[in-house]
This record gives sequence, C-alpha cells and structure tokens, in this order.
Amino acid sequence: MNKEKFEIYLRKKNLSKRTVKMYSTSVKRYFDYYTNMDKNSLLNYKEHCETHYKPSSANIQINALNHYLDFIGKGNLKLKLVQTQQKHYLENVISQEDYQYFKNKLKTNGQMKWYFTVWFLAATGARISEALQVKVEHLKVGHIDLRSKGGKIRRIYIPRKLADSALDWLKTQQIESGFVFLNRFGRQITREGICKGLRKYAVQYGISPEVVYPHSFRHRFAKNFLDKYKDIALLADLMGHESIETTRIYLRMTAGEQYSIVNKVVTW
Repeated sequence: MNKEKFEIYLRKKNLSKRTVKMYSTSVKRYFDYYTNMDKNSLLNYKEHCETHYKPSSANIQINALNHYLDFIGKGNLKLKLVQTQQKHYLENVISQEDYQYFKNKLKTNGQMKWYFTVWFLAATGARISEALQVKVEHLKVGHIDLRSKGGKIRRIYIPRKLADSALDWLKTQQIESGFVFLNRFGRQITREGICKGLRKYAVQYGISPEVVYPHSFRHRFAKNFLDKYKDIALLADLMGHESIETTRIYLRMTAGEQYSIVNKVVTW
C-alpha cells in the first residue's frame, strides 16, 4: 500500500482530513490480512467486516477499499455496500427539554464557551467539522460559506440573536478575530476536545452522555425547524443534504417520543 500517494489522492477528492485518515487506516487494515487485491480476497474481507462490525462501520471499510481500487486502477473489483435496515425512529437525540436544561446550566455556571458551543450546534445544524471553522468574521456577517466534498458551496446561516450574543461575549474574552471555538491554550479546539467537554458536563448535570454529542444537536436543529416551519426541501438545503430522502428521517419521532405516546395510548 502506497499510503502517502493514496492520501494525496483522497485529499484531491476534497475529502475531510478525518475521512482521509479513516480510509487510509481501513485500507492498511485490509493489507494486514491479505497481500493482494483480487475478487476472492475482497469478498472474504467483506464477509469479515459484516461479521465483526456494525453495517455502518463495515461500509466505511468497504468505501475505503473502493476508493483504493479506483486509485490503483482496479475499479472493476469494487464491492457493494452492506445493506442497512432503515429504522423507523431517530435514536439518541437530545430532547428539547434536556437541550434547554443543559444550555441553561452551562450559562448559570459560567461555562460560556460550552454554552455557545451547544447553542451554535443546535441553532445552525452545522456538523462539528463545519462549526470548528467558524470565525468572528462569520458571526459579523451572519453566515459561513464552506466548500463541500463535491466542490459545492454550503452556506450555514448564523441566527442574528446567537451571533450578537456570541460577539458580545467574545469581546469580554478579548477575541476580535479568528476562530471562535478554542481550547484552553487559545488554539482551535479539536473534534475530540468538543466531544470530551460535552460528555464531561452531561455527566455533571445528570444528562445521559449518549444524547450529548455534537451530531445530536444537529438532529435537534432539524427536529425543531420542522416543528416550526414544515418545509422539508428548505431543511435539506440548510442541512447540506444531497438528497431530500436523507432529510425525511426528521419527519419521524425519536424512540423516546414513540415510547411516550405508546404509554399514553395503550391502556388495554
């Protein structure tokens, strides 16, 4: 495996740093088992992935191999993805009540960096990789434009109330330009740093860490948006979804909401 050239190839396809690293690691893992890429070896490895990983994780391995096959000119050997059964509910999404409680506790306890982190994620629907790119300059204009994997421009709108409140707070921190979300050393915080901090405060405030992670607040944004403005096509644009079918999951209830209704309705 030519690791360096493969990673350059992936970067040229506008894949994120995290995806490049993940795909590179996945292909290396394949070569820990096999020395060649022939049809039998690939099918055997796919079976191994289906046995040892969840479908979503298995598909990451398969996608990585398919990219590598294109890279070495063997695209005719590409594998089909593992079929995943679509769930009829959203899983591990923070409730509106817990979101408000969590945000208020952070503010009350003076954890303003985390207060604005949670508010930003839930009020913009940004992915964590996108949120980390936000600068003071973006707050001033009310949006950030980012280039997506396919080269398209994705605009993330920042509600004026959030932007003005964040700017006022940043002034007290003597931050007038550059990245908004920083670590304790004043450098741009990492995805891992955000996840670790959110988990820490979730435990501290008695909220299940399973629903306190960056993407959970993106889900919360989508659910809240459809509750107030039922335009799924607009939501798909705001979320940066390629297909409106991806967005339709937000028309479904969370598992907790379903269970609550069953408890109220089923009296027989």
